[in-house]
Amino acid sequence: MAKTTIYLIRHAEAEGNLYRRVHGWYNSLITDNGYRQIAALEHRFQDIHIDAVYSSDLFRTMTTARAVYAPKGLELHTEPGLREVHMGLWEDRPWGEVARTDGARLALFNATDDAWQAPEGESYAQVRRRVGDSILRLAAAHPGQTIALVSHGTAIRTALSRFQGLDQEARRRAGHSDNTAVSCLEVEGGAVTVLFENDNSHLPEEISTLARQRWWKAREGGVADANLWFQPLDMERNCGVYLEARREAWVNIHGPDLPFDREGFLQQAMVRWRRDRRAVTCAMLGDELAGMLELDVDAGAEEKVGYIPFVYMTPQYRRQGLGVQLLGEAISVYRPLGRTKLRLRCAPDNGVAQRFYARYGFRKVGQAQGARVPLDLLEKYIGY
Repeated sequence: MAKTTIYLIRHAEAEGNLYRRVHGWYNSLITDNGYRQIAALEHRFQDIHIDAVYSSDLFRTMTTARAVYAPKGLELHTEPGLREVHMGLWEDRPWGEVARTDGARLALFNATDDAWQAPEGESYAQVRRRVGDSILRLAAAHPGQTIALVSHGTAIRTALSRFQGLDQEARRRAGHSDNTAVSCLEVEGGAVTVLFENDNSHLPEEISTLARQRWWKAREGGVADANLWFQPLDMERNCGVYLEARREAWVNIHGPDLPFDREGFLQQAMVRWRRDRRAVTCAMLGDELAGMLELDVDAGAEEKVGYIPFVYMTPQYRRQGLGVQLLGEAISVYRPLGRTKLRLRCAPDNGVAQRFYARYGFRKVGQAQGARVPLDLLEKYIGY
């Protein structure tokens, strides 16, 4: 019987990887860095013959698959069986929140324990069976050919563990794949040989996701990433927390000589908070306040814009790579409301903030009107 060669590819960096949120079946977007990874993946496959390309039916895999099928003039076939594990009630929640509210279950997940199952979602055993069976079925449909399958991190890891016959302890120790990492399988008569796995040699270190993250090292006894969780602030009882954050940010950016409009900021925030209790949200690291996010769910609705009046990190947590998780929380609120863009204001001379927003896809679209001080209007696309 003819052998089928399979290149099994993880999708490029997506929002869940960047914002530290649980994205299984949640249909997240590719990050700017992810598109750089896709370009590197395209270069890797430019001289490799491929007969057919399949991906899961989610945006992040279908977009990654373009690196392989588009340059070769092939069509893309979508296969729902290649989807990531269904995370059930964990979907789009911050990992920091899951650790706080469902820590025992998360420990089972991190240990790749067969006792784990996502609440109202899938178990490891179910994913191993679904993804493994899909790979074998696609291999049988292409005898003697070479195909590329684009899937997801946990889906690939569990399928490889099945084909390698790993027991639970060996599955726990199995490596994790970088975004766009490639594994290669040979399938003959239902028997699978893993030729290599999780190869990210096409990625320069500066665009590797795993090179930047630490969560996978934590599972091996290293230092973990700092994952935030979010808690709405009761403005009637704790408006002082909000005002202190606003005041500190104002003085830090504009200096002590420019008057701080305490009552003006408070009045605006109270209107937004009474409209939606998520309008003022505390970003928490464990039990400590790490930052604050203010939203205005009414502003920009007709333009499908999600407006962010205030993004704040406390002094001790600045420049630690945590601020991007606040953007992820804003997207989690606004995308279900049909918003396709995030918009915020930033002082033109606030170099740190300007560089931060530019790094994560914001572009200047104008000057803010009616502001207390000159402010740039920045915008980021979050639609499909």
